[in-house]
Amino acid sequence: MTMAGYVPLEIEAYASFSRTIVVRNIDGSAQNLVGFTANSQMRRSFYSASANVITTTITDAPNGQITMSMSSSDTGTLRPGRYVYDVITSGGGITQRMIEGIVVVSAGVTQ
Repeated sequence: MTMAGYVPLEIEAYASFSRTIVVRNIDGSAQNLVGFTANSQMRRSFYSASANVITTTITDAPNGQITMSMSSSDTGTLRPGRYVYDVITSGGGITQRMIEGIVVVSAGVTQ
């Protein structure tokens, strides 16, 4: 098992968000995610009770590809500022944090 990779994200309020990330092993090869599921949340801090769900889908399991997304209506509920997030995968009796980082949400004007 390896430590989670750090990937910063930027989300624009009231706009659709999508980001595809490839999870890699220490040797640089893509991590095989066949048989795994992925979940993600973002919070104002590690201690926040409330969370926003980031839809997370394994889009190319053999090649370690995970796509994270939020609809424009979901990003429209976000307050501008900094958040923390992570992506957890589960499968074969193993649960691990694959990706973590900071999310910066920028304000939107047109709704």
